[in-house]
Amino acid sequence: MELETKCIQAGYEPKNGESRMIPIVQSTTFKYDTSEDMAKLFDLEASGYFYTRLQNPTNDYVAAKLTALEGGSAGMLTSSGQAANFFAVFNIASCGDHVIASSSIYGGTFNLFNVTMRKMGIDFTFISPDATDEELNAAFKPNTKCVFGETIANPALTVFDIERFAKAAHAHGVPLIVDNTFATPINCRPFEWGCDIVTHSTTKYLDGHDAAVGGAIIDSGKFDWMAHKDKFPGLCTPDESYHGITYATKFGNAGAFITKCTAQLMRDFGSIQAPMNAYLLNLGIESLAVRVKRHCENGLAVAQFLSKHDKVSWVNYPGLPDNKYYPLTQKYMPNGTCGVVSFGIKGGRKAAEEFMKHLKVAMIATHVADAHTCVLHPASATHRQLSDEELVACGVGPDLVRFSVGIENIKDIIDDLNQALSFV
Repeated sequence: MELETKCIQAGYEPKNGESRMIPIVQSTTFKYDTSEDMAKLFDLEASGYFYTRLQNPTNDYVAAKLTALEGGSAGMLTSSGQAANFFAVFNIASCGDHVIASSSIYGGTFNLFNVTMRKMGIDFTFISPDATDEELNAAFKPNTKCVFGETIANPALTVFDIERFAKAAHAHGVPLIVDNTFATPINCRPFEWGCDIVTHSTTKYLDGHDAAVGGAIIDSGKFDWMAHKDKFPGLCTPDESYHGITYATKFGNAGAFITKCTAQLMRDFGSIQAPMNAYLLNLGIESLAVRVKRHCENGLAVAQFLSKHDKVSWVNYPGLPDNKYYPLTQKYMPNGTCGVVSFGIKGGRKAAEEFMKHLKVAMIATHVADAHTCVLHPASATHRQLSDEELVACGVGPDLVRFSVGIENIKDIIDDLNQALSFV
């Protein structure tokens, strides 16, 4: 099936007389006839459900749809995109280990890595997505466990060279993890370029309607864990909490990563996505292909308008031909990038704040990447915890305005921009 069809059909196939829409299994608990039946579940000897903190049928239907869209082997939903990124890294990196991450990632993820996970004893090296091959290879250490980046960084809009970073990661025997939130599998499928694990904040374009917070992790099933078993003991040696199961041998490359992530991390942290949220997410995904096309069309039109306005000092949109990342967008995302435009207004921070006060169609909101057009000053909000030096390192200057273009009529969006800029 093509991607547009998978958005509708994948993940759940109702049998004769069953519900056309995925059922919402709003239950914490599942009943079994014998203790022996349940024991098989706890020993990972049989598939099934016993407690929604680990797995739920509604969630699994939607995870299967996302897995099909990304072209992966297994997937799981989490309570948020932050939980997805934490689980994806922590599943293979623990105290004493090292991770390489792009410096141009979402501020919340940067803080998760640079502050919270450092407290857990994991060391991080942040490297520019534009680093040379020599700089990139020099960042690896004997205890490096993975490389992490974003397809399109939020809100810096840098484009990650997936193939190049994947080759470097594999040369050092570690997987590449890519957050594909902004591009979505409609515009980019990182597995096709060598990525091993994909994460999403499903709260954004996948949901698309400000309705439900969530995250997802999808495994390509292609990384050979046993070929690097000394680096990944959690996957390649017996897990005594599950009676000595070795995930990489029992479940193979296709299932080891997600099974461990579910059996260990979801069991112990409980960051499950609510079944109702998963149901709403599925509704959003059904229209994803249609919405993403409109977002990209509107985003490009806004970027073109702003680039010609005399009160705008700069515009950053990877879909513009003069953007430094345009060649990478043509390689990885030839059909479009996203609906998010970053720009600066002459007069800096104060001018940006004045401009935002006068917007009528676009709303000031922390959110991004949904049907409504919204605007944010990241240095005052999502990236407020970062110093000026860290803001610059992340590609998020103090004057940056993040404008998330929705799917309203483009004339109304541009008219709103124009009238608000007249007050600056």
